[in-house]
Amino acid sequence: MTKTSLTKWLFALMLAMVLVLAACSGETGSEDPGDDEDTEEPADNEEGTEEEEEEEPAEDDGLFSIDDFSMDKTNQGEAIDGGSITFGLVSDTVFEGTLNFNFYSGNPDYEVIAWFDEPLLYTDENYTYTNEGPASYEISDDGLTFTLTIKDGVNWHDGEPVTAEDWAFAYEVIGHPDYDGVRYTSDFANVVGMEEYHNGEADSISGIEIVDEKTLKITHHETGPSMVTGGIWSYALAKHIFEDIPVADMSSSDAVRKNPIGMGPYKVDSIVPGESVVYKKNEDYWRGEPKLDEVVLKVVAPETVVNELETGGVDLVNSFPVDQFPDNADLSNVEYLGMIDNAYTYIGFKLGHWDADAGEVVMDPDAKMADVNLRKAMWHAVDNDAVGNEFYNGLRWNATTLIIPFFPDYHDETIETPTFDPDEANRLLDEAGYADVDGDGIREDKDGEELTINFASMSGGDTAEPLAQYYIQSWKNVGLNVELVDGRLLEFNTFYDRVEADDPGIDIYQGAWGTGTDVNPDGLYGRTASFNYPRYASEENDRLLKEGNSEAALDVEYRQDVYKEWQQLMVDEIPVFPTLYRSVLMPVNNRVLNYTIAPGEYIRHEIAVSEEEPLVAE
Repeated sequence: MTKTSLTKWLFALMLAMVLVLAACSGETGSEDPGDDEDTEEPADNEEGTEEEEEEEPAEDDGLFSIDDFSMDKTNQGEAIDGGSITFGLVSDTVFEGTLNFNFYSGNPDYEVIAWFDEPLLYTDENYTYTNEGPASYEISDDGLTFTLTIKDGVNWHDGEPVTAEDWAFAYEVIGHPDYDGVRYTSDFANVVGMEEYHNGEADSISGIEIVDEKTLKITHHETGPSMVTGGIWSYALAKHIFEDIPVADMSSSDAVRKNPIGMGPYKVDSIVPGESVVYKKNEDYWRGEPKLDEVVLKVVAPETVVNELETGGVDLVNSFPVDQFPDNADLSNVEYLGMIDNAYTYIGFKLGHWDADAGEVVMDPDAKMADVNLRKAMWHAVDNDAVGNEFYNGLRWNATTLIIPFFPDYHDETIETPTFDPDEANRLLDEAGYADVDGDGIREDKDGEELTINFASMSGGDTAEPLAQYYIQSWKNVGLNVELVDGRLLEFNTFYDRVEADDPGIDIYQGAWGTGTDVNPDGLYGRTASFNYPRYASEENDRLLKEGNSEAALDVEYRQDVYKEWQQLMVDEIPVFPTLYRSVLMPVNNRVLNYTIAPGEYIRHEIAVSEEEPLVAE
């Protein structure tokens, strides 16, 4: 067991003991978890005199702040001609291998695709579409029609030009009744004629017009602010390759699994399924020949990522486990880049199921987790401030609402959310009728029957097991019997397959969402969103999500007010509760040049190296 994992196990044990004592004594044993100061850079001793500060410097509390990291790699040396880098995909499981933007669902596959394909519309630092990418756009005066023009020289890797037909074909496939992916959302339904096509009532989409080989027009029913941050599907689908494959078979076809094609700076040369990919430079790339000759992607286990970085086995990774950072902050051969992540972790409650025929969520009033006071009590039972500080050294921190700090104009930090308070958790459970009937310390359900809550949580990294056990112990401390599904952590693909399928053996789950770059939460919590895994729906939720992306919401203040209401609704209803906001750290070998994680920078073709071989840690 590593030093870090041992520390986390000991913390989980000690914290669990503290919670047991707190539950017995009626004391919480914790500062107010709503206080976010622990996430800031440690302050100097403001009460002492200057002389006292010199004699007794502030004690290092072991916490870090994401504000201390740069998003831009410092170039060291001059670029050599060509060269190769190795990119580590940090994961405790293989990547699934659905290697096309139109069909993939998990982040590991995204990381593989992003090296060889790219969006037709680029976005800027505010995640708004620009005209700097492979295509440009114009919007009609009423905001409903987008005219999209693909630039000359934008070609698929087999040399065929990317056309307006390819772009329209992506809409036709995702909207098709036989499509088996997860991309069909309200953004697609907003296209004129799409619902009729999706329901099998029309053979074409009336709101999509192919003007010429390079020009496409898309007309929508409604406009709103998300139209220019995510309302247009920006990923073409090569019609000359896919048109003869039945839509239902596309995601499992060789064109997706074995011989994927894109328009990006590198093209796939070979694949070891689930394990690695070798890319060669695309000399015909529309922005010019890439500086590197080759990129190698390989899956790296969280337990071995430090060794891979130290020895030069990888030059950079998609995301470094932040719980391992304190022990490895001084690696001499890498530079750590960092930013606030567009992601959060959460506890989700299964409240219904997905009706595939209707294409929407259906609530189940008899679901085990249907009582909101049960859900609220479970939120009060956990101390996410302590989790953020002790498991992640401040690089993850207590989450409050479902619109995250990544969207500072819309995240409302003034909303009061349940904080760590076992006494309040016990009170809520008592009032809701979850009583300990037989005196064994474990509560029965409202009918006096045994209550076991089945908890699905993912494997991965040193903290996964102790963190899951901490939550289980926290809930036990308020009398709830929570058990891991199958008695163990589930690997990534299995976890999401079962959660998405509404496995009746799962009552609650610990998940994580990458929000994308559009603040609109409809794609995760809308009634027709297949990603709505808690299967929650309400008329008020429908109303607020619709208003938040309406024409009126082009007024920023109006949209802020709507999303404040929505954040409050989610705190009141609790289909899920967020646990931690996240930072992302990306160590990069010192030989790598021209690398950045700043938003709005599309730089993979500019990446170069100053040495033939990776630098090794001293």
